[in-house]
Amino acid sequence: MADGTLDEAGMDAVEVELDRLAGELPYRPGSPHAWASALRELLGERHGFHGAAEDYQRLESSLLHEVLRRRRGLPIMLSVVWMEVARRAGAPVYGVALPGHFVVGLGEPGAVGAGQVLADPFDGGRVVSGADAELLVAGATGAALDASMLTPAGTLEVILRILNNVRAWAVARPERSDVALWAVDLALLLPSHAARLRYERAQLLVQRGEFTAGAGELEAYAEVVGAVDEGAAARVRGEAFAARAMLN
Repeated sequence: MADGTLDEAGMDAVEVELDRLAGELPYRPGSPHAWASALRELLGERHGFHGAAEDYQRLESSLLHEVLRRRRGLPIMLSVVWMEVARRAGAPVYGVALPGHFVVGLGEPGAVGAGQVLADPFDGGRVVSGADAELLVAGATGAALDASMLTPAGTLEVILRILNNVRAWAVARPERSDVALWAVDLALLLPSHAARLRYERAQLLVQRGEFTAGAGELEAYAEVVGAVDEGAAARVRGEAFAARAMLN
């Protein structure tokens, strides 16, 4: 796993800390703007939760218990802290998966300023205006902001995005194939996942010297691919044969 030191007591400590932070919020401050202001004051200002460019280079930035300890993290993990603290306090809160940058939404989803308030935990909880959101989307995709981008992100979408961040971190560090494999295995447990994750898992097993297991995964993936692309399946079977040959 990503942090072999995390045990059940450590996971319980995460829940306790989130409960404690929620207990410091004022009782039901009122409007979505008031909630956003209270969360910014508590988490961004009083407790110093925020992000910086260098956090993208740290695995800890994608691990909730480390984000709570360091008060630093990636946008989506800081948003998880905001959401979990706000949810415990009764806020109308949800995640908003803008392209390239995850933020928190409060109030009625739809249009920024018309019952919906966006806050950016990576920037200490700064309220994001409609113009700010348009700039974020344009910078990430070159396209215009669409109302569909402002809808609440589902729990599985959040989990998958976090795991994708972990996988991206590990891909750049071949010596941490253990972390990549952990993230892939968790992604495969989700009800809906890309079939190609099986191929990625097989490659990681071979990379780690687990040739028999990797070849077996490649052969299983070839069976799936063969239903739509026999040529691709043949190439994967060739990789499986090569993996088994490495045992000799």
